[in-house]
Amino acid sequence: MGEFDLIKRYFTPGHYSEDVLLGVGDDAAVMAVPQESRLVAAVDTIVEGVHFPIGTSAANVAYRALAVNLSDMAAMGALPRWFTLSLCVPSAENEWLSEFGSALSDLATEYAVQLVGGDTVKGPLNISIQIMGVVDQAHWLTRSGAQQGDLIFVSGVLGEAAGGLQLILNPNIEAELSFARHLLHRFYRPIPRVELGRQLNNRLATAAMDISDGLLTDLRKLCAASQCGAEIDLELLPASPPLINVFGEAMAEQFALQGGDDYELLFTVPEERLPSLEQVIKMTGVPCTRIGRITRSGAVQCFRKNTPITIADAGFDHFAESN
Repeated sequence: MGEFDLIKRYFTPGHYSEDVLLGVGDDAAVMAVPQESRLVAAVDTIVEGVHFPIGTSAANVAYRALAVNLSDMAAMGALPRWFTLSLCVPSAENEWLSEFGSALSDLATEYAVQLVGGDTVKGPLNISIQIMGVVDQAHWLTRSGAQQGDLIFVSGVLGEAAGGLQLILNPNIEAELSFARHLLHRFYRPIPRVELGRQLNNRLATAAMDISDGLLTDLRKLCAASQCGAEIDLELLPASPPLINVFGEAMAEQFALQGGDDYELLFTVPEERLPSLEQVIKMTGVPCTRIGRITRSGAVQCFRKNTPITIADAGFDHFAESN
């Protein structure tokens, strides 16, 4: 099967919405951006053996590749609309490509985002997706708007994806089947918080980003962009019963603080906007937990029972020597 046949069989949508003027099959795609909107673009690459273990199913690879990009749209408060796919595979195996294409299409349909172009090449397995979305022309979320006194929130539960990865890398770890399945699912299938991000963008959050490299690492990035500091109350971190059951409380806390791949939202909200946030939580059904407060200082500090706790920065960095 040649490249043209591969694209036609697995990656050519049956139809497009009216805002796609030219889709798959040409040198580039052409889309119509709605009036009063601005285009938001992001790109992520996932590599076998780095972002997902060797042997991961094609369906999980496809889901993860698109989900992490949808999470970037969520962090900006954007509505995802279109994406392009650059697929590098060792060979054109029909079964693998069929499973990959089907899973990619299912997630794209769920979030109403359309594949409009891309590229396919032969080589080591890696997938790059560029995603594009729209936001109101006057407002979007960034990392740089946090102010002293803002409350710090996270969506969902942190650390479960890191726990799932540990189970993959260490199959001899004993775990109840239901807990193991939950943690594995959280690693392979992160939930993009798109609707939550859009609601936070409605003049509610002052800053936001998604958690991909670990809470402490990403919070430090947000504080650096906002030129502020932060205090985290470790006792407020949302607890994960499956994580605690398998790894114990101390390791569960470590995963929550330093583990990556959760793709939950980290955001800041002024205290006077809490009633509005409570309405958003109720409307979206996404649990959000206050874990701390923005400070004037440039440091990120952790406390337990009002006592400072020193925690090493062990978040993920592709080019750090320890990785």
